[in-house]
Amino acid sequence: MSGDIRSDRQPGRFRRMLDRLTSSPEELQAEELRQDAQEAGCTPISRCDDRELVTVTGTLRTVTLRPRAGVPALEAELFDGSDALDVVWLGRRSIAGIEPGRRLIASGRISHAHGRRVLFNPRYELRPVGHGSE
Repeated sequence: MSGDIRSDRQPGRFRRMLDRLTSSPEELQAEELRQDAQEAGCTPISRCDDRELVTVTGTLRTVTLRPRAGVPALEAELFDGSDALDVVWLGRRSIAGIEPGRRLIASGRISHAHGRRVLFNPRYELRPVGHGSE
């Protein structure tokens, strides 16, 4: 019966510590990114619907130059711990500060291309390098 009562509560301090010790670095980073998004008041990428106006935050995992219809396009994958989306700046070959590992906040209208969520030419704010959202 005590098992039923504990199932409704948050895990205890020992359980949280054990979970952190047994989690992979990727799982820990994903949890940190989810908490950062929640604290910043951003929409989790996994809950972004097509044509919705959103503000998301996360870490850039990749940044590549991929021309689209003969126009240069800087494309980056943004991961927030829940899912990933592509951020595309049309007409740009590079943007200072847009590099793998950098955290940012991006705002715009979600669309879908090739089965993936995409933000074209979003407003964005680079986050400080390092941990946390300061």
